[in-house]
Amino acid sequence: MVVIPQGSPAISPPYKTPKPTQTTRRGSIHSPLYPPLMQMQTITLRAAPSARRPALPPPPPPASSSNLSAGRCFLLPSPNSHRRRSRSLKVSASLEQEVKERADSPSPSAGKSSQATRRDVRNIAIVAHVDHGKTTLVDSMLRQSKVFRENQVVQERIMDSNDLERERGITILSKNTSITYKGTKINIIDTPGHSDFGGEVERVLNMVEGILLVVDSVEGPMPQTRFVLKKALEFGHAVVVVVNKVDRPIARPEFVVNSTFELFIELNATDEQCDFQTVYAIGLKGKAGMSADDLADDLGPLFEAILRCIPEPRIEKDGALQLLVSNTEYDEHKGRIAIGRLHAGELQRGMEVKVCTPDDACRIGKIGELFVFQNFGRVPVESVSAGDICAICGINDIMIGETIADKVNGTALPTIKIEEPTVRMSFSINTSPFVGREGKFVTSRNLRDRLYRELERNLAMKVEDGETADTFLVSGRGTLHLTILIENMRREGYEFMIGPPKVINKTVNGKLLEPYEIAAVEVPEEYMGSVVELLGKRRGQMLDMEASGPEGTSLLKYKVPTRGLIGLRNAVLTASRGRAILNTIFDSYGPWAGDLSSRDQGSLVAFEGGSTTSYACVNAQERGVLFVKPGQDVYKGQIVGIHQRPGDLALNVCKKKAATNVRSNKETTVVLDEPLSYSLDDCIEYIQEDELVEVTPASIRMCKNPKISKKGKN
Repeated sequence: MVVIPQGSPAISPPYKTPKPTQTTRRGSIHSPLYPPLMQMQTITLRAAPSARRPALPPPPPPASSSNLSAGRCFLLPSPNSHRRRSRSLKVSASLEQEVKERADSPSPSAGKSSQATRRDVRNIAIVAHVDHGKTTLVDSMLRQSKVFRENQVVQERIMDSNDLERERGITILSKNTSITYKGTKINIIDTPGHSDFGGEVERVLNMVEGILLVVDSVEGPMPQTRFVLKKALEFGHAVVVVVNKVDRPIARPEFVVNSTFELFIELNATDEQCDFQTVYAIGLKGKAGMSADDLADDLGPLFEAILRCIPEPRIEKDGALQLLVSNTEYDEHKGRIAIGRLHAGELQRGMEVKVCTPDDACRIGKIGELFVFQNFGRVPVESVSAGDICAICGINDIMIGETIADKVNGTALPTIKIEEPTVRMSFSINTSPFVGREGKFVTSRNLRDRLYRELERNLAMKVEDGETADTFLVSGRGTLHLTILIENMRREGYEFMIGPPKVINKTVNGKLLEPYEIAAVEVPEEYMGSVVELLGKRRGQMLDMEASGPEGTSLLKYKVPTRGLIGLRNAVLTASRGRAILNTIFDSYGPWAGDLSSRDQGSLVAFEGGSTTSYACVNAQERGVLFVKPGQDVYKGQIVGIHQRPGDLALNVCKKKAATNVRSNKETTVVLDEPLSYSLDDCIEYIQEDELVEVTPASIRMCKNPKISKKGKN
């Protein structure tokens, strides 16, 4: 807070003493440090509001009881509430101008503004690193708000409704729900925790005023925690930190809170954002409290913190209709459903609206059906007021980033900006001899339509035409981002081939730049040497090394080129015998790091098609590790194993034992090793420049690229 004498110059004294009869709006301050009867003007400096959100009005005095309902966050006592960050403020000529404007402007109560707030609504997003307990915490919030019947059977992680999400145990798509607490509707958006799906987090932040940042009580802030917090602070959102899983035996909540506070400072958060409220919770048991040692029997303290610290939605109730589409879904009966937050005006069922695109092109549409999120579903309504999150049917060509506005006076809102992709893969039609055996969609037209249809919802992905008519280049945030698309297409009945992942480089001022990522590896100390050597071979630069809790675990932080991370996860697991945990997040573009090798061993390639035999597999397994077992169909050029030495080796796994006229008294006992089973993710990380992955609904195979093989022979 800066105190400046009214009517004085911006910086230099002497101060002018006003006349005794002169008064100021804020009143007089008499102090021996200033000349007698000096009138002072008090101005509170605040951080500049986000460009996408209107400025906050001056807050009411802290003593007023209306502060709790107005969304002003007053921190409850906390073990770390004494920590503050000192900031240096410079007084400039602009401050003097602001003083004059404040003195000349009427009081807020003198005239009514179009800006208003809705005290009965809160909009929040739950963000965190992967496996820190977001979805489990939402489950407990839904149960305690009486969303389900007492005798209703509810499965775990109910927000992860996608089959692929349940199989992998991660959240892939952001989802909306809502609960009601003490007459206030709380709209909740559950977001993904993996860095490859950061685009889902970026676009839903447009719909909320605050976030719940969930942090594990042992691991603390991780790479994805930094990413989602940075985006939330850029929007100017309020943050409530939830330290989850405090019942773990090796929990260290005080260290986690301090680490989170330091992360706020690193991200240039404002003073108000650094004064975050901390809530300690056990999401699985549905308990929360203001102290890690004193938890309530329910999540009441968490709900109270949301009402107290998350601001109310600021709206223009009488303004022109404006709704930014932040998400879309598809229903077989209703068609495309647009989801977004209503910023201004009132939306009614059946009304005609203007749909504005980012390039100022507009068209007319009609609202067919209107829904709001209530408990764990969508409820049809006749109208929606500004500040609420709703779903709209009837505009079948609506896209994410477009604005639904008033038919006459509507204008477009700023569109959603997503960070650029960093990894590219080639998709092409299946050219193997087994094409059409298992899939329904095998043509290039089917493949093209499906890929471009994915762009309607997945803003972080890009699709381009390749060198030939049957090849397409698909770019995404990472290999997992693209792998989820491949897995979904496979389950829909598509057959196609994919090439190895490649990083997207840039050329700036004649210099070649490549993307770098921050890799955080938790590894036991006895395997740390192997992991450090592995990261060094991939051009990694060590940033930090520290002990990560008890049990002899260390946390290594490296800055590694993105192309060095391809295939690193399996190598790290092998070096640590499955005990290491690798997390990565995009950092920035940097100078080209030079050549690096990601695989030291070659492949075993079948040079003859047919059905594999035990006789041939016994001889082949002496050359390396096999992917196939006896009785399995293979074709010429298919990769059937990993060579134990560098370079590829062609062999025949279909060779049969020659029949002789000598009668055998006893059959020879054949002992075969268990074949190595690779998942889709493993195959994508394994293949190199001259190899492809064949994806069908029932099988995943690897083969040599015939086009590159022919070029090499020529």
